[in-house]
Amino acid sequence: MPASLTLETTENQKWLRIALYLSFITIFYNLLEGLFSIYFGTGDETLALLGFGVDSFVEVISGIGIAHMVLRMQRTEVLEHDRFERQALRITGTGFYLLTLGLVVGVIVQIYQGNSPKSTLPGIIISLISILSMYFLMAAKLKAGKKLGSEAIISDAHCTRTCLYLSVILLVSSSLNELFSVPYVDLAGSLGIAWYAFSEGREAFEKVKAKKLACDCGHCE
Repeated sequence: MPASLTLETTENQKWLRIALYLSFITIFYNLLEGLFSIYFGTGDETLALLGFGVDSFVEVISGIGIAHMVLRMQRTEVLEHDRFERQALRITGTGFYLLTLGLVVGVIVQIYQGNSPKSTLPGIIISLISILSMYFLMAAKLKAGKKLGSEAIISDAHCTRTCLYLSVILLVSSSLNELFSVPYVDLAGSLGIAWYAFSEGREAFEKVKAKKLACDCGHCE
């Protein structure tokens, strides 16, 4: 094997390992984020933070599918999702649709009952941590994807950017509620999260139908 080809193979394997580590970090982070968000979202009766936490758990399923894909890429060239990945995408898509429905129903119930969050300070803290974490993961995944010339990993990086957008929505709604007590702003944030959840669910099922891996998260450049 020519030295240049050996060097290229070694470099690819290095970046594949990095991509795998990033997928593991994403899974572990989303698990922690989901636990804290649901705990404080339930305790403080903030629907936006609760929805954000459920979204994090759905992202865990998606992350497992990505990790599985990268493991396959370490062994051979990957052009299509395999059965495991398609099933993970179906579960992810269904989870996002159920989250969307739950948030919409939750907003209606909250308006009817006239409830408002006790505090949205945890939402501010969690969203700030998430913004920093998602930005780091997005940049690292994008770099790995470009080094590997992998549209699938670049797509995952852009999907991580969507998680960053969700964090910004949570930060804005939580800050406005905590600092200025803006009426129904927590519910507005919940509907913003619901809109992104619906979009992510639709994209997950589109990936199942697609024959080849491509950047199809709606944020391709």
